[in-house]
This record gives sequence, structure tokens and C-alpha cells, in this order.
Amino acid sequence: MEAFVGWLNNIIWSPALVYLCLGVGLFYSIATKFLQVRHIGDMGKLMFDRNSSEAGVSSFQAISMSLAGRVGTGNIAGVATAIAFGGPGAVFWMWVMAFLGASTGFIEATLGQVYKTKKDGQFRGGPAFYIEKGLGVKWYAVLFAIVTVIATGALLPGVQSNSLTASVKNAFDISPWVSGIIVCLVLAVIIFGGVKRIAKTAEVVVPVMAIGYIVVALIIVFMNIDQLPEVIGLIFSSAFGADAAFGGIIGAAIMWGVKRGIYSNEAGQGTGPHAAAAAEVSHPAKQGLVQAFSIYIDTLLVCSATAFMILITGMYNVTPENGDAIVTTLGEMEPGPGYTQEAVESVLPGFGAPIVAITLIFFTFTTIMAYYYMAETNLAYINGEKRRVWTEYLLKFVFIAMTLYGSVKTAGLAWTLGDIGVGSMAWLNIIAILFLTKPTLAILRDYEAQKKAGKDPVFDPVKLGIKGADFWENEYKHPDASEKKAATGTSIEK
Repeated sequence: MEAFVGWLNNIIWSPALVYLCLGVGLFYSIATKFLQVRHIGDMGKLMFDRNSSEAGVSSFQAISMSLAGRVGTGNIAGVATAIAFGGPGAVFWMWVMAFLGASTGFIEATLGQVYKTKKDGQFRGGPAFYIEKGLGVKWYAVLFAIVTVIATGALLPGVQSNSLTASVKNAFDISPWVSGIIVCLVLAVIIFGGVKRIAKTAEVVVPVMAIGYIVVALIIVFMNIDQLPEVIGLIFSSAFGADAAFGGIIGAAIMWGVKRGIYSNEAGQGTGPHAAAAAEVSHPAKQGLVQAFSIYIDTLLVCSATAFMILITGMYNVTPENGDAIVTTLGEMEPGPGYTQEAVESVLPGFGAPIVAITLIFFTFTTIMAYYYMAETNLAYINGEKRRVWTEYLLKFVFIAMTLYGSVKTAGLAWTLGDIGVGSMAWLNIIAILFLTKPTLAILRDYEAQKKAGKDPVFDPVKLGIKGADFWENEYKHPDASEKKAATGTSIEK
């Protein structure tokens, strides 16, 4: 079983996917004139928009839902594995993936908004929707939806629960079976409450957990501030093969930096558009910018916090795959949350393991919630107009069962299954958004033109010649609709 899973993972995560992710990020950065820099002010302002409706959540709730999916075990255990297999230089390539990935994240999130629909009184959207409506390729949309249901409904939850139970075992000596069952019980209460309950939970938990974790990281860094310049130098020299110890593994640094960068920030993976589509906004580009900013928060802040804690305390091993050990500070410890726990423990004795365990509980739990929302959205797409209630309950059962299964399996198998899910979605989604580049860039130009004219941008797909944006054409009520109705004597509400 493990041999087959490893073989499949190596095919999906060949160097081709790594270069595709980097190349697409660079392409969109240039094509959008580096919007991730030009519009960083707008990103911050739009993020705190709290306008919502019965069908849609606010931008703040949407970014909280998105961060719930992005900020998870990848930010703690994922960073540790990147360093363990790619050396300190992998951190630099995670930063590169975040910077370039912000433009990719903008594209896919904007598309999620453009082609969203209202189903069962709630906004739904994502790659399956924009593949069908934007590209007009139904079979490809169904394929993505099926892959996503399998990935987010079965393969990915176990990665999160595995790290959670491992950290709790290390900190409190609680059996993975016990903590796994508790997680599943609480999870059941939330997912049976629907997207609104997920959004409200994420809105409260995500900001608190992220800020608290970064504060702990700052304490660790400041207590070792004299070593910070050396650590930054090590990251950069290792990234380009200039360091004596890590010079021979530059390929591994790039591979693991990009691989874990995508796993953590999800740029191009196709998960972000699901949360983006749920938002109530007047222009799709607004949510695109908000989701681009969430990638910065995930990698440049939270992942960097983990990386600096691990590197500045020296609590890590580096053993490239199929290679000899380069650093063995932690002996035989398996790469994962234990690295971060040891890093905090070395500075704050007695607090390291519990602090990281509690943080990871929140990180992973909110990510598991986000995965369920994505799986449910794609199941709704597959079911179409018919609501097959039995399939929804089956998904809930499988999801909870796989969460429990992952909590007691080996970390290696859990991560490999998760990588297969992430990689499969990324291949399908990136190909799709490349074919939808033209309309997305037109939407960005429209947003910028309205901003330049001093307006609050409002989206009109007909004016831009964009077809398939059914909600925006037929249901969205433009702010100036009442004025035009009064002037013409007819209703033009959309």
C-alpha cells in the first residue's frame, strides 16, 4: 500500500509540477504588473469589509475561512519537513512561492467570484463552476469536482489530525485514539451546522490563533536576536547552493520549498476559490485581492514564524531523501511538529510542547473544517439541481472516519496521501485558469479603471463581454439599479 502511494506521489509531484507552479506564478505576476505589490493597500482595506447577506458571508469571514484552510499543519509540521529534507534554503523558496503565488491566488479567487451561483440559499463556487461556465467543458469540471471531493473529503483531513494528535501525545501524553475521537465529535457538531457555522467559527478562531502564534515566535526570536543575521544569511546562502554544508542539495531546497509552500498557502491548488465564492462583494476583483493577501499572511507571517523559531534555536535535522544526514541535532526525531515544540522548549522550558500543541489544535481543526466545506461544495456541484441528501450524509461519515483514521496512522503515510490530493487538484486547476487568463485580466483592468475614476467598483459582465456569469447577470442588484429604474420606468435589476 505505502509503496504504491509513494509511487503515485512521485508521478504527481514530478519536477514538472514544481516548475509549472513557479512559472505560472511568474507569468501572472508579470501579466498583472505585480498586483501583489501595487494593490497591497487595497488588500488590507478590503480584508476588513464586513458586509454580508443571507446568501453570502463578509469578506472578513471569507478570508477567515480561506485562512482556516491555508493556516494548518503545513505552517508548523510542513515547514519542519521542508527544512528536514531541503535544508534552510527551502524557506526562501517558500517565500518565493508565496510572492508569486499571490498573483495566482488572485486569478483563481476572482474566477471563483465571477462564476459563483446561489444554491440552497447560499453562494457556491470554485474551479468546477468556472471550468464549466467559463471554459464550457463539463466533463473536466466534473473530473475536478470528483478529485476535490476525494482529496478534501478523504485524503487531506488525515494530515491535519495526524499532526494534531502527535503534538498532543508529545505534550500531554494523551493517546491519539482519545484526542482523535474528541476532535471528530466536535467536528461533527460544526459540519452539521452548515457553512454559516463554519464561517462564524473561523471568524473568531483564525485571527486569535494566528496572532498568538506569531507573538510566541517573536518572543523566541528576540530572545535570540543576536543570531538573527546569521540565520537570514543561512537561508539565502542555502537557497542558492552557496553554503558549504547545504550547497549540494539546492534541487531539494527548491523542490521542498515549493512543495510545502503550495501545501501551506494553497496558491493554484484550487481550494481558495471555494471560500472566495462565498463572499458578498460588488466586484470579483475585491475578493481576489483579499485572497491574495491571505497567502502573504499564511506564508510570509505564519510559516516564517515557524522557520525562524526552528532555525534560530538550531532545533532541526537535515537529511535529504536518499542522501546522508547533514544535521542531526534532534537525533531520530521524525520531521513534524516536534521540531517546533523543541524550538520553543529550548527557550521556554516546560512551555514549548503545550504551547505548540494548543496552537496546532486550532490550526488543524479550522483547516479540517475548511476541507469539509470544499468537499461539500463540490459534492453539491456533482449533484446538480437534485439534492441527494444521502450523499451529503455519506460525505460527513467518510470525512469524520478519515479524520479519525489519519489521527492514528504514521505521519509519513498521512503526508503522502495529502500530497497526492494537493498535487492532483493543482494540476487540474492550473491548466484551467491558464485558459481563463484573458477574462480575468479584463476584470482586473475594469476594477482599476473604476478605482481610478473614484468609484466603488461594481461588476458588470455584459459590459466586459464575459459569458456564463449567471449570478451577476440575473440576480445581483447593482447599487445604481433603482436610479436607472426611475429614469427609464422599467426594472433593470440584475
